[in-house]
Amino acid sequence: MADFLYYVNGEFVPASQATVAAGDLGLVRGYGVFDVLRTYDRTPFALRAHLERLARSAGAINLPLPSSLDELEQLVYTTLAHNAGVEPERDVTIRLIVTGGSSAGFMLPDGPPSLLILVAPVRSVPSQHYSEGAALVTVDIPRFLPNVKSINYIPAILGQQRARAAGAVEALYCTADGVISECTTSNFFVVADGRLITPNQDVLAGVTRNITLELAADVTDVVLRPISRAELHTVDEAFITSTTKEILPIVRVDDISIGDGRPGPVTRRLADLFHACTRLPSNHYQPSLI
Repeated sequence: MADFLYYVNGEFVPASQATVAAGDLGLVRGYGVFDVLRTYDRTPFALRAHLERLARSAGAINLPLPSSLDELEQLVYTTLAHNAGVEPERDVTIRLIVTGGSSAGFMLPDGPPSLLILVAPVRSVPSQHYSEGAALVTVDIPRFLPNVKSINYIPAILGQQRARAAGAVEALYCTADGVISECTTSNFFVVADGRLITPNQDVLAGVTRNITLELAADVTDVVLRPISRAELHTVDEAFITSTTKEILPIVRVDDISIGDGRPGPVTRRLADLFHACTRLPSNHYQPSLI
């Protein structure tokens, strides 16, 4: 089977041969940002929203983008076109990475930033996680710039390792004071007393999260506020959202059973509405920034 082709600084290179310079600041200093979206029927979903978030992340760390958003958008479509013959029946994730580029002194950029666009098949989530619900574990791990999608993923990797060891799908950041923010690669929601609640501090503005909030406005009351771990004993439902997991019901956090231990009606309703969005004819759904 042919390799996917990656875009690397102006060239399309087979995935197995793609490289960056050894002195790239993304490698030697972790100076860079990224964003990930996916396709439905091989068409990018909410592409512009992901590019705008990439720009916000880059701006937050004083990293210039190598191209305008319009040019990046066209590069995404060109990259997909170059990969049209590789597993054409499968949808893909599209990962855009911007780093500080080469640095002779291994500290400050010497030239233009690096740009990579990586394509890979969407990893499927076990269907029983959607029908029966999944589990999370909480972790108290210091985080770095939570509102920036940085390539520094050490806290997330540590959290994911703990989640895997516990048989959970994700790790949920929870401070020593018991304040919950989000998961390592997902946003977190609960339903309590008929209201949808999600943290609004120290969280990444997830694109799927924003779409979910817009959809929920027609389903139930929405509250943006911190959530405490102690509250989880009393909530009725919980779920996480992300580009690849979409809306995934959660029925256990650590040793806490959520609600009646099954995916709840609000979660199921929002999941149905989200799936309808992904199947709009244009597939160009553009959520507003919340």
